[in-house]
Amino acid sequence: MSTFWTLATPNSSTSMAPTFLLVGMPGLSAAPSWWAMPLLAVYLLSALSNGTVLWIIALEPALHRPMHFFLFLLSISDIGLATALMPTLLSLALADAHTVPASACLLQMFFVHVFSVMESSVLLTMAVDRALAICCPLHYPALLTNGVISKISLAILFRCFGLHLPLPFLLARMPYCHPQVLTHSYCLHPDVARLACPGAWGALYSLFVVLSAMGLDPLLIFLSYGLIGRALQGAGSKEDHWKAGQTCAAHLSAVLLFYIPMILLALINRLKLPIPQHAHSLLSYVHFLLPPLMNPVLYSVKMKEIRERILKRLQPRKVGCTQ
Repeated sequence: MSTFWTLATPNSSTSMAPTFLLVGMPGLSAAPSWWAMPLLAVYLLSALSNGTVLWIIALEPALHRPMHFFLFLLSISDIGLATALMPTLLSLALADAHTVPASACLLQMFFVHVFSVMESSVLLTMAVDRALAICCPLHYPALLTNGVISKISLAILFRCFGLHLPLPFLLARMPYCHPQVLTHSYCLHPDVARLACPGAWGALYSLFVVLSAMGLDPLLIFLSYGLIGRALQGAGSKEDHWKAGQTCAAHLSAVLLFYIPMILLALINRLKLPIPQHAHSLLSYVHFLLPPLMNPVLYSVKMKEIRERILKRLQPRKVGCTQ
């Protein structure tokens, strides 16, 4: 343990050290290979299920609609997020390797946050899409044209890559005054930025990027659902309400699955609540690994069009017999 801290502790204010030290799952360091199996299973299932959603939407012309295109983007972000997390998680699980080079750490940090913000942006876009479809059904086709959808996609890409591209370069040049030990099993830029010396403005930019997405998006999503609830209140039949509820159920489940663990983690860190380290680590894993695993299941179960076309494609084709 003394070596662990000696490697991580700078003597004084210094530029970024060549390595960071990651924290594994408490209680599993004695047998690291044990939790490699669940990690691999979660990743392979996430990749397979999201790949199936991508495959069915790409092949079926009937699914080439705005709602399904946004679901296509959501599956891309889920696969990207799970893939970005795996290198350090598997190195900890298989080799108990806590040391990660700074360049690799910054690269992982970049992609984890790019795909996290992409997922948040797509969830917000899907909420606005549902609000338009339910509140303005007659104008919906004219509002969400192919040109508008293309502009939305470009805006999402700029928000993900444009805002995050400066962060690795800023963090690489910042002076560090604290032991370079991270609190997770992967690199996150708030975690890296907190190690910087007081007054480093790159940390302020990091905070701005996080709040501009993860702070604003859930507020706008729940505002969209407020508009949906207002439009449905006292209007339409029970059947219309049921259809609207089924349409929104999968999306609302995905929103809660993504944001609730994130909000709990933010409250724990902000209020410095005394919870066990393994509970904190488990909540972090739930936030990053459970949505890519569960989102395809939620949408396949709740959305009839997706479910029926997957089952149709998987059924063996009947070959006629000649007599």
